Amino acid sequence: MTDKPQHLLLRALRGETVERPPVWMMRQAGRYLPEYMTLRAKYDFFTRVETPELACEITLQPIDIIGPDAAIIFSDILVIPQALGVKVLLEENKGPILPDTISTQADIDRLQVEGAAERLDYVCQAISMTKKALNGRVPLIGFAGAPFTILCYMVEGKGSKNFDKAKQFCFSQPHLAHALLQKITDATISYLRAQVAAGADCIQVFDSWSGMLAPADFDLYALPYLRQIADAISPLCPVILFPKGSWYALPQLAETSAAAVGVDWTISPKYARILTGSKLTVQGNFDPIKLLTTPAQIKKDVTKMINDFGPQRYIANLGHGILPHVPVDNAKAFVDAVKEYTV
Repeated sequence: MTDKPQHLLLRALRGETVERPPVWMMRQAGRYLPEYMTLRAKYDFFTRVETPELACEITLQPIDIIGPDAAIIFSDILVIPQALGVKVLLEENKGPILPDTISTQADIDRLQVEGAAERLDYVCQAISMTKKALNGRVPLIGFAGAPFTILCYMVEGKGSKNFDKAKQFCFSQPHLAHALLQKITDATISYLRAQVAAGADCIQVFDSWSGMLAPADFDLYALPYLRQIADAISPLCPVILFPKGSWYALPQLAETSAAAVGVDWTISPKYARILTGSKLTVQGNFDPIKLLTTPAQIKKDVTKMINDFGPQRYIANLGHGILPHVPVDNAKAFVDAVKEYTV
């Protein structure tokens, strides 16, 4: 078995010198893989998420097929609303629907924080099963959605281009917004602690919609809760914060206890380094659309990306999740390009 401290990802998160950057891809276990589509044809989404054997199999698929330096457990950020007692429906190709939206103090009072982590034990079972199956080949990443992003879905009731209903809720009823955010945060911390206890080597927190916020509003509705999570989980394992689109918050995020921050393609590597002040590891930021070019072009662009970030304190990744129509060979070219990089 590989000695755990030697995993490239964990070394990069600790700021140790590496021979090349580690690489993985957000949503690497999923729709671009024919093997995943075979399982999708047999089982609905939440059956895949809630059956540890299936979640384990799906998590392992990209490790065997494209060879990234880390696995990320197959799950969904909306398991937290479910654990709090909110119904989540998912229609394939349509996105999530939360029919019972949160709008009042009574709605928030009904949310069941106590026992939320226990109700998500199927994720922890999947983590333990996957950890055993990996047998030390690569580390395993656990994850959760960030409180502001979860609030967006719980208030809006569905995906949105601008989450205007959720933002209006925050701006017009800030006391309710903070009460909801705190409940989500408390449940998320207990859930992530359980993931680490089950075997997760590091944790990523996805704030997919924080980029909808102005900088001052990010400081109110996103940053305090990201900080709470990082403070609670960092003593247990490294934490990666990924507030998509919130590049303006990098200086504040660099002052948290997180080991790394993810960035998307809307910020240059050089500027990301300036804003973080080399205080933590940076992850990103390849535009997933570029995976639709050619393997040769992908390798050229990946090499430039690594050169621009610098290979140390850096994790090669996409700036958001891989798209369903990316050819597997192109995904592999992305991974291979990083693996072939020499410092």
